[in-house]
Amino acid sequence: MKDFHKSITVSRCPTGSSKRGGNHRSPGRKRDFSPVLWNQYFESMEDVVVENETGKDTFRIYKSGSEGPVLLLLHGGGHSALSWAVFTSAIINRIQCRIVALDLRGHGETKVRNPEDLSAETMSKDVGNVVEALYGDLPPPIMLIGHSMGGAIAVHTAAANLVPSLLGLCMIDVVEGTAMDALNSMQNFLRSRPKTFKSLENAIEWSVKSGQIRNLESARVSMVGQVKQCEGAASPECPKAIVEGIIEEEEEEEDDDEGGGSVNKRKKEDDTETKKEHLYTWRIELAKTEKYWDGWFRGLSNLFLSCPTPKLLLLAGVDRLDKDLTIGQMQGKFQMQVLPQCGHAVHEDAPDKVAEAVATFLIRHRFTEPIGGFQCVFPAC
Repeated sequence: MKDFHKSITVSRCPTGSSKRGGNHRSPGRKRDFSPVLWNQYFESMEDVVVENETGKDTFRIYKSGSEGPVLLLLHGGGHSALSWAVFTSAIINRIQCRIVALDLRGHGETKVRNPEDLSAETMSKDVGNVVEALYGDLPPPIMLIGHSMGGAIAVHTAAANLVPSLLGLCMIDVVEGTAMDALNSMQNFLRSRPKTFKSLENAIEWSVKSGQIRNLESARVSMVGQVKQCEGAASPECPKAIVEGIIEEEEEEEDDDEGGGSVNKRKKEDDTETKKEHLYTWRIELAKTEKYWDGWFRGLSNLFLSCPTPKLLLLAGVDRLDKDLTIGQMQGKFQMQVLPQCGHAVHEDAPDKVAEAVATFLIRHRFTEPIGGFQCVFPAC
């Protein structure tokens, strides 16, 4: 998985946008990196409380739709439910369905007692518990759709029969063989990322220009779920050296100007506290989750193939298929769609194409009905 190390997961401007994506602009127009609120894409937001003998956990979900099967969306590592924003807007206008996008533990706005436990077993149980809390003993038909880490968790959830009303399973750009190979370079990638951003706009700009999210529209809503405001320079997320480094770089620029260099320097020092308060950092330290990576992906291909429910695999490139999945695909054990010219965050880079593929899958299996004149466009694989 060539692009997996670029993002181990990681969209739509306000409704008036005529062309989803926002990356195309006329010459001379400045790109808008300002954040966009979740309610531009989802109809409601809810905190689901899961109780057990040791206490309570609260899981953030975003919802849309009122009829049809539930599409339960699981994001990739480091991302959040907001990564499904543009996809949600796209698919809700194509088929009858209900969307539930979940912030997994340790991510987004979900608050649990042990956020460091990101084992496949624990996160799979979380998914089952959220479904039970939402729907009780009679859940509606549910299709699990997961990207990267979320795709692995979707498979583990399905294999453990934690969603009894499961009608379909979809993995997006996650394959055991290439994922395992990519883990060797993951720490180097994480170390290469900026530790802090001076603003949300700065974080969004970085995500697009670095290629983590190739769709500006998605980045404007998705990055809000990936970063958080630092609590202060003394906090672990914002070491003092990082803050000073930012100040020093600006001082060098000021000193190059004619006159007033020392005044500007004193002003920068006086403003240090203000800058500390406005820095943003990653919500989750992915480097500390390394001990769980193997458990997410090892044995995933055979686990996916063993699930008796109809299955869909969406990939950014055919080179991502490993041996087990190649054989399984030739035997017709699942449907596959390759979406070229996408990065690892396929559902963010090409939300319309992913929505069309998922909608076509659901219609062909007679799990739902098209709306708005939608017609199936992809051949079966």
